[in-house]
Amino acid sequence: MSTRHILLGLLAGGPSHGYDLKRRHDERFPQARPLAYGQVYTTLQRLVRDGLAEVDGTDSDGGPERTLYRSTDDGSRELAEWAAEITPPAPFVTNEIFAKVVVSILASADPAGYLRAQRAAHMARMRDLTAVKTAPGADLATVLSADYALNHLDADLRWMNTTAARLTTLTAEVDAA
Repeated sequence: MSTRHILLGLLAGGPSHGYDLKRRHDERFPQARPLAYGQVYTTLQRLVRDGLAEVDGTDSDGGPERTLYRSTDDGSRELAEWAAEITPPAPFVTNEIFAKVVVSILASADPAGYLRAQRAAHMARMRDLTAVKTAPGADLATVLSADYALNHLDADLRWMNTTAARLTTLTAEVDAA
C-alpha cells in the first residue's frame, strides 16, 4: 500500500494534521498495519517537498499547536492518476510456505507435518477474522478487510491441500534434482 497516496486520499477531505491522518488511516484500514506517527510526518514532509501537499496553518484545539496540511492541485491530480491505475498482478509469486516445504524435503524433515501445522495456524487466523467480522457493531470497512484476508487464507489452504496430495511426487522431483 502506498502511504503517500493513502495520505493524499485522506487529505482530499480537507486540511488535517498528522495525528488526525494517522487516526483516520487506522480507522479506515482496520486490518492493515497501523501507521507509525514518524511515518506519517515523514511522508507529509515529502509530500510538501514534492509540491503535492502544503502547510495550511496551525490549530491548537486547546492543546499543543499542530500543523495542518492540505493537498495541492498537483496532489489531487497525482491521487486521481494513482487511483485509476490498474494494479498489475505480481510478476513473481513468492511463497514462503512452498519454500519451507521444499526445504523440509531437502533437509529430510517432515514436510507433511509442516503443512499440517501451517494449516492449523491458518485455520486459527481464519477463526479470529471471522470473529472480528461478525462482532456486533463491526463496520463495513472491518468486514471487507476481514473478507479480503479470509479469501487469501482460503486460497493458501486450498494450495496446501493440493500440495499435501502431491507431496510424494514433489519429494521425488526434489530428491532427483
